[in-house]
Amino acid sequence: MATWDSRHRPDPNGGAPPADPITTFRNLCRSSPWKWQSLRFEYWDEPFAEAPSPGAPLVRAWLRRPGALRLESPEGLVLHSTTGINDSRDGSYVSSTRKSWLLPPHLVTPVYDDAGLVKRRPEAAYGEPGFGNGRFSAALDPVELAGNAPVPLEFPGSNAVQVQELHTVDHEGMPAFEALVTPTAAYHPGDPAAPLCLPGPSRIRVDLGTGVCVASQSLEPGNEEYGHWLRIIAVDEYMLDDLFLAESMNLTDVRRHISWDIPA
Repeated sequence: MATWDSRHRPDPNGGAPPADPITTFRNLCRSSPWKWQSLRFEYWDEPFAEAPSPGAPLVRAWLRRPGALRLESPEGLVLHSTTGINDSRDGSYVSSTRKSWLLPPHLVTPVYDDAGLVKRRPEAAYGEPGFGNGRFSAALDPVELAGNAPVPLEFPGSNAVQVQELHTVDHEGMPAFEALVTPTAAYHPGDPAAPLCLPGPSRIRVDLGTGVCVASQSLEPGNEEYGHWLRIIAVDEYMLDDLFLAESMNLTDVRRHISWDIPA
């Protein structure tokens, strides 16, 4: 994975000025593809003030990049499971565009800032698997809140969203940035039908460890029910192919001890 090398961390006593918090927030929104490879989480397609309401509908998800997703109901019923994670690029790609041959993000190196967050994203095959609507995918990689790179200093108004009231909060036991954001004319969501932010102010939380947008809620009168909530359970767990296939391949889970019975 093209991760930032911690050996390049600047000397804290070197006298360098602290990073602008809003710039750090935007860089965090660009960083998700390089912060994790697998994620286990619970997802609610509605907003909450502090915690999900008991009995609110949710899905349990297992995601392994690139493109492998399994969703279950709270009762364990499989709602969705990818089946093409091992598809090869055959003759149909010969006549396709160069975009078909872009590498996954974790195989290319972005421009990092001094804190190890992504300042500028390279060209790559971005896109998270989705379910239900585009907000599910956008939450996993909230780059639409920041854009692929910083805007020119001469045009600060061309940022995708205006960021205010930025501070750190605890979200489901994990630290996250919370901010009041307002989309500008430069805001271009990945799915126009299901953006992370509706017109007007929205409350946004982005997990500091993964760069995932773990909560959103529109604060515009009449749209307060628009948003989502995400609870991260585990990051970079080992996940077998069997988890994402419609039919089991009967692979051995190497995490389990295999006993060898030796006859006397």
